[in-house]
Amino acid sequence: MFSAVDLATNIALSVAIIFASRFLWNYVRSPLKSFPGPLATSCTNIWRFWDVFRGRCDITQLALHRKYGSAVRVGPNVLSLSDPKLIGLVYNTRNPWIKSSMYNVNDVVIGGVRLSNLFSSRDEKWHSTFIRPVKNMYSMSRVQEVEGTMDVTIKLLFDKLRAKFVSTGQTCEMSDWINFFAWDTMSQATFSQDLGILEAGSDDKGFLRNSDRTLDYFASICQIPLLDRFFDKNPIMRIGPPTFAWANIFSLGQLQKRYQEEKKDTKQDYLAKFLEIKEKNPELVDDNVIILWLLSNVLAGSDSTAYTMSAAIYYILKNPEVHKKLCAELRGANLSLPAKWKDIQGLKYLEAVMRESMRVHPGVGLILERVVPKGGLSLPDGRFVPEGVVVGMNPWVINKNEAVFGANTDDFIPERWLQASGESDEVYQARFSKMKGTDMTFGAGSRACLGQYLSQLESYKLIATLFSTFDVELSSPDHEMKIINSWFVRTENLPVRLSERKDGAVFV
Repeated sequence: MFSAVDLATNIALSVAIIFASRFLWNYVRSPLKSFPGPLATSCTNIWRFWDVFRGRCDITQLALHRKYGSAVRVGPNVLSLSDPKLIGLVYNTRNPWIKSSMYNVNDVVIGGVRLSNLFSSRDEKWHSTFIRPVKNMYSMSRVQEVEGTMDVTIKLLFDKLRAKFVSTGQTCEMSDWINFFAWDTMSQATFSQDLGILEAGSDDKGFLRNSDRTLDYFASICQIPLLDRFFDKNPIMRIGPPTFAWANIFSLGQLQKRYQEEKKDTKQDYLAKFLEIKEKNPELVDDNVIILWLLSNVLAGSDSTAYTMSAAIYYILKNPEVHKKLCAELRGANLSLPAKWKDIQGLKYLEAVMRESMRVHPGVGLILERVVPKGGLSLPDGRFVPEGVVVGMNPWVINKNEAVFGANTDDFIPERWLQASGESDEVYQARFSKMKGTDMTFGAGSRACLGQYLSQLESYKLIATLFSTFDVELSSPDHEMKIINSWFVRTENLPVRLSERKDGAVFV
C-alpha cells in the first residue's frame, strides 16, 4: 500500500511533469523561437508576469532591446518591437490591427453582464462607431471650451498650497497634491463639479486608491489574461482588488443626478455635450453609450496627466539650468494667472520642457499589444513574424530611440526639441516632425489617447502657473522620485518647498 508520503510525492511529481510538459510544448510550438529574448520567455508568460509585477518592466524591456535589438521575445507568442518605422504599420488607422486579449482584463462584470469600454474593446468597428460622435470634442480647439473650469481648480489648488505650505514653511508632498488637482480637474471638466479631494486635502473617498489597486491588478494579470477568468471574472466567487466597476457606478450616479436637475443651458461640461448628442441621435446614443464616454474621462483623464505633471516638476527641479531658463521665459511673458492657453502656446521653452517630460516619462509603461493579421509581418531586417503573434511597442522604449531623438536619451534635455545653432529651418522641421511622429506618449493609430489635447492643455497650464507663481525647490537636491510602472507609470515621493515669487505674481 502507498503511504501518505508516497501519495504526496507522486502527486507532486505528476504536477511537475505536467508543468514541464506544458512548458516544453509551448517551446516546441512557439513561432518565435528564432527571436532573441530571456530563455524562459520561449515557453511561458510567467516571466513577463513577474517582470511587470515587480513594477519597473520599462527598465527591463529597454535593457533587452539595447542588448538584443529591435525585436525581442517576451513570451512564447509575444514580441516586443522598437523600430520606429513600424509604428505606422502596427498602429495604422486605415486597417487597424486588433488589440490582444490583454485588454479584455479591463472589462467589468455588473449584474452578471460583462461590459467592455472604449479602451478594452477589441472590436474596431464597435469602437469606431461610438468614438466618432465625440472625437471632435477632444481637438485642441474644442478642449479650450473647458479651460475656464480648469482655472477654477487651479485657483483652488494654489489657495491650498499657500495656506498649508507657503505660509507655514512646511514641505509639500507635491505628487499627492498634483493627483488631487488632476482628479478634481477631470471632474470639473466632465460634470461641472469637483470631487472634493482638493478641499479635503486627502483621498477620503478612495478614488485614487481604488484606481491604483485596479491598475496594479490589470497590469500584472493582463500578461496572462487567462488568470482573469479565475480571479475578477470568476462566475462562482470573484477574487481580487476593486475593478473599474466603481467607475461605472460613479458615472451612472452623475448621469442620474443630471437628469434630476432642472434643465438649464448654462453648463458646458462634457456630460452636457454628451446629452446633446443623445438628443440629436436617439437611435444611436442611449445612457449606456453616455456611460462609455464618461468612462473615457474618468479612467484616463486623471492619473496619466497627474504623473506627467509630477514628472515635469521633478525633472525641472533636478536640472537647475532648465529651471532657470523656464522661469526666465515664463516671467518675461508677464502672464495673467492662471496662465491662459492663448498666452503660453507660443512659449518655445515651455513646449520643449513639456515635450521632453512626456518623452522621458510617458504615461503608459507597458507594451501596447496588437495581433499580427493574416499574411504576417515582414520586419525591415527581413525576419518574418507569422499571423496570430502578439506584437507591440512600449512607449518607454520607443521614446528612448537615439536614431530619432539624438544622443543621451536617458537624460532630460529640453533643448533637443529646439532649433540648434546653425541648424537650417528645413533640417530642424524635419527633425522635429520625426521626433513628434515617433513619440508614443499618447499611443498611436486609431486607438491613440482620445484626451491627449485635454491632458496637454491641463499640464501646460499647471506648469506655467506653478513656476510663474512660486519659487519651487526639492527638499533635497539629491532626492530621487519614486516610480511604479503599473500600466500608468505612477510618480510618488516628490517633497518640495514653496515660497512666493520675490517679484510677486498676481492671480486675476
